[in-house]
Amino acid sequence: MRQHRFHGRVESGGRECAWPGCEEAGEFRAPGVRPSGFDGPGDYRWFCLDHVRQFNSGYDYFDGMDTEEILRAQSPLHGWETQARAFRPDAGVDGVPRWADFSDPLEAISARAKAHVNRRRAEMRAQKAGFSLPERQALEVLGLDGDTDRKTLRMRYTRLLRQYHPDHNGGDHGYAVKLQAVVEAYQLLRKAAAFE
Repeated sequence: MRQHRFHGRVESGGRECAWPGCEEAGEFRAPGVRPSGFDGPGDYRWFCLDHVRQFNSGYDYFDGMDTEEILRAQSPLHGWETQARAFRPDAGVDGVPRWADFSDPLEAISARAKAHVNRRRAEMRAQKAGFSLPERQALEVLGLDGDTDRKTLRMRYTRLLRQYHPDHNGGDHGYAVKLQAVVEAYQLLRKAAAFE
């Protein structure tokens, strides 16, 4: 299928115009009945030049939308509300680099990749030490690796409790979620078979 870039004509390859009663070649694409959506791209209708012009003159993209939907569709951000996985800050590595800490953006990217490699190595050591997947995730929550012994686990747990507990933060409950994750991770790990 060869496309002529500047005027939208696509060689039909024998496709006829979809306009009732027209026998010209259907070389111009127009929106079909089914719009694009979750289940894939929509379909198209193919018209000759005269009929695609006629179709376009009467086509209303906003047909069937209420005022709120029209305003949202006209927003410059429409369609960009969600981020593709590759552009999310947590795109398989860690949080966004603190760009101000680096003089060169490549250093920030390198540091981020090294942190990912180090985390992966720690996960491999934990796997070799006999920790299950939930236990390895709990080790990650506590910032520990597979070379951890019971004493190190207890010391780390105590330090994180002091760091996140409201009594040590002036009554601030902003760390409640982190504190709960630390407690749950410790409760799982203190019974781990790898420590016996």
